[in-house]
Amino acid sequence: MSDTNNAFAGLKDLPSVVSAEAATPKREPKRDAQGRSYSTGRRKNAIARVWIKPGKGEIMVNGKKAPVYFARPVLRMLITQPFLVADRYNQFDVFCTVNGGGLSGQAGAVRHGISRALTLYEPELRGILKVAGFLTRDSRVVERKKYGKAKARRSFQFSKR
Repeated sequence: MSDTNNAFAGLKDLPSVVSAEAATPKREPKRDAQGRSYSTGRRKNAIARVWIKPGKGEIMVNGKKAPVYFARPVLRMLITQPFLVADRYNQFDVFCTVNGGGLSGQAGAVRHGISRALTLYEPELRGILKVAGFLTRDSRVVERKKYGKAKARRSFQFSKR
């Protein structure tokens, strides 16, 4: 028992609180030669490759402007959410290519890619975007169809006769 007391005797000399800033390294911005940040976003079966750079707020998806590619207002709202939360609306131009999945999954993939690219361009935005939940990949995917079933869980209609 006395050995235990001797082992902890030097602990009172240590500083009581270690600052969180000293423990975490400062993140550096990652930009290419053209001043762009690149990131990949995923949602369902859709994969988006996203480049952002300072600009007037133009968003190009697969060579088309965002209002043309994402015709539904909900999808356009979805891809602009990271900029609104980070208070950077109309300050960055976005160029992205997206394939796989449907329009809803593609919009989610673009949002995920924009959020990740923003954190690479301005690392101090990471906390804001993480709290909003934009940096987490939404892992929900469609459940596979099982044999003996009409869909994943739906049974065939029962017939008494």
